[in-house]
Amino acid sequence: MAVCLVNLRPVAFVTAVFTVVCFVLSGLTVFAQPDVSASCAALMVAETGELIYGKDEHDRRSMASTTKIMTSLLAIEALTPQMKITVSADMLNVEGTSMGLLPGDTVTLEGLVYGMLLQSGNDAANVTAITLGGNVESFVSMMNKRAAEIGMNDTHFETPSGLDSKEHYSTAYDMALLGCTAIKNPEFAAVCSQKSAVVCYGNPPYRRTLTNHNRLLRIYDDAVGIKTGFTKKSGRCLVSAARRDGVTLVAVTLNAPDDWNDHSKMLEFGFSVVERHEADTDMSAVSLKIAGGESESVSLKLSRPLRYISRKGKSARTEQKISLKKFEYAPIEENTVVGSVELIIDGNVVDRAEILTAGAVQVQKIVPKEPQKEKSRIKKFIEKIKNILRNWM
Repeated sequence: MAVCLVNLRPVAFVTAVFTVVCFVLSGLTVFAQPDVSASCAALMVAETGELIYGKDEHDRRSMASTTKIMTSLLAIEALTPQMKITVSADMLNVEGTSMGLLPGDTVTLEGLVYGMLLQSGNDAANVTAITLGGNVESFVSMMNKRAAEIGMNDTHFETPSGLDSKEHYSTAYDMALLGCTAIKNPEFAAVCSQKSAVVCYGNPPYRRTLTNHNRLLRIYDDAVGIKTGFTKKSGRCLVSAARRDGVTLVAVTLNAPDDWNDHSKMLEFGFSVVERHEADTDMSAVSLKIAGGESESVSLKLSRPLRYISRKGKSARTEQKISLKKFEYAPIEENTVVGSVELIIDGNVVDRAEILTAGAVQVQKIVPKEPQKEKSRIKKFIEKIKNILRNWM
């Protein structure tokens, strides 16, 4: 690994840039792309956002209840999971699938998320929208704003539930972006991966079991989510996620008569062409200066290996950007955080790890000099006489 250290003016943090060029030695292999029944499809690496398979992935289509991925994500990002909501009759003015809410019921925002992601409750989506937005129209504006932040440039929401509407559309590509964003949220991932869950709501609240409509969780071992959808206009829609060997894939099909098989084939294809690597990060040439310590410097280490995902048989050029303190005062303990390393591929930060001290440095002990004993007056007088006599001789 070629190492280039850059000396910068003294600041709180200085930055050094390591450039590592890694070549995967295995030969290029051609993998057969899946043949799917869907009108539109997309397969994306969740960690990087790389599209590894597409079929008319930018065509705008209705996406049915996969819409509830966005509604649920906004509910989770509100950070008030235990907010208690009393359901009113106007909140339930919506048709279609239901988690069984009735006027006067008490339910938490977390309960509504379960109701949307498992039971695909349109009632849960409507209650969420009115609770967080004040009304459905304001909440839809929140949905479209979040979509723009994610980069869903060919998406427009008109309903929180996914019921058919003229200007309610997305693309397989955009829904894959949404799936990648959602599955990275730990709370969202924890809910959508459950085959069933017990949720307490009602008047008074009582325990009920909700069953996930996502059959892929039962037939595909690595599946971890996300959401089904269906209307007569949109056909069968599915956004799924699966995780294997440190790689998470998100698959999307819109209008897919054979969606379960479509997703199984797409996910297997994805896992056959991508893999996770550990970057070669050598910290032996880097140390941190210590002021006032028994040692002038301390060696460093990473908190964990840096990792990235790439196509099998494809070379990857990685850049490692180190941010490190100029110096540290003693004492300093082992495993103290003193900086960080970012792994950059194609200008994008794909991973980050902390830099830790690999040892401890104690404060330098100062041993005081023993003070000389004051000479007696008589000895001083005798030495003075001797000096006078030496000068005369």
